[in-house]
Amino acid sequence: MDTSESTPAPDAEETDPGPRPVRRGWRRWAMDTRPLRRPAYRRLWSSTIVTAVGSQLTAVAVPKQIYDITGSSAWVGYASLAGLVPMVLFALWGGAVADTVDRRKLLLVTNSGIAVTSVLFWIQAVSGLDSVAVLMVLLAAQQAFFGLNSPARNASIARLVPAEELAAANALGSTVMQTGLVAGPLLAGALIPVIGLPELYLLDAVALCVTLWAVFRLPALPPSASATVRRAGLREIAEGFRYISRHKVLLLSFLADVIAMVFGMPRALFPQLAAQTYASYGEGLALGLLFAAIPIGAVLGGLFSGTFSRARRHGWMVIGAVVVWGASIAGFGLSRSLWVAVAFLACAGVADMVSMVFRGAILLSAATDEMRGRMQGVFTVVVAGGPRLADVLHGTAGAAFGPRAAVAGGGLLVVVLMLGLAVAVPALRRYRI
Repeated sequence: MDTSESTPAPDAEETDPGPRPVRRGWRRWAMDTRPLRRPAYRRLWSSTIVTAVGSQLTAVAVPKQIYDITGSSAWVGYASLAGLVPMVLFALWGGAVADTVDRRKLLLVTNSGIAVTSVLFWIQAVSGLDSVAVLMVLLAAQQAFFGLNSPARNASIARLVPAEELAAANALGSTVMQTGLVAGPLLAGALIPVIGLPELYLLDAVALCVTLWAVFRLPALPPSASATVRRAGLREIAEGFRYISRHKVLLLSFLADVIAMVFGMPRALFPQLAAQTYASYGEGLALGLLFAAIPIGAVLGGLFSGTFSRARRHGWMVIGAVVVWGASIAGFGLSRSLWVAVAFLACAGVADMVSMVFRGAILLSAATDEMRGRMQGVFTVVVAGGPRLADVLHGTAGAAFGPRAAVAGGGLLVVVLMLGLAVAVPALRRYRI
């Protein structure tokens, strides 16, 4: 490993889980759960289980309520933008804050803020206020708290597990989040007719109380002793971007995600493909399968991620995953059978899980602790912004060239760009731990 661009996790909890038993047969493929033997990480991970599902309840309830009030999908889109802007701004600032304060305290404050907004969502719904403006303000506030919370949560992982378990820890966390993307909307759809929309917000607020208790029991996570005392301002945010520019492996890990998501995430074309290309299977069935296939593939990838912990060439894992993602998306674009298309999307989901795990591990291992919060802030922005840019790009390309050509062309472009980047700049393919 290039020691100039990486650092171990000396602050990881001292509880030694002991040597890892040799796993043979199918067990060597099963998820590596060693990080869960560390109490502090187990608490953080268990809180993620609750929020992964609970946050999706609100993610479904807000657009549903806005559509019920307005009868307009355009207003649903405007609400998404109202949430994106504060999330981006506060994620960048939150990364700087996470590098200057006790991350446990920051998690307590931000989780409390998210819980309060969930309660306010419930109050406005149960009171029958029916105000889109109020909903958008609450959504903006909630996403601002999320932007502050996410960098601190992700940056804390490297303080709770040693470097050799970072990939396994990321696989555990990513699998839970992807499971929430599948289970949360299904649960919301089942509960709305039974308990009603207001109670969905209340369930999310109650779930966040469990999260607060888990975070409260974490150890203190103050800035490292060697960190320079400073305030979190524009100068610190700018220093984070300068740090990325000086460390090519970090810059390339972000570029890999931008390439994969911007050029290869075709979700904006799912409705058109379901209505035209796969209409013979039933538009509703086709649409549901297309949206569910990638998260399901990601969950399966996480469940069989045991080999991740043995991988040392993290850069090559990212490169390979992005190439497989692009090839799978291209295959999806060329598919006329719904079931073949779903299989390609599921394969893309597995590749996305591998990419997420190893990009996350690179960000945690290649950055010093005093910069991890800012790296995670940028990571949050890239992960949230990339697919939204892809919606615009694929929607435009689909209208100009047809949906299948746009999807296949985007997938092939991902493969070409990723391989070209790997050849032109060797830092990522040379990176290992």
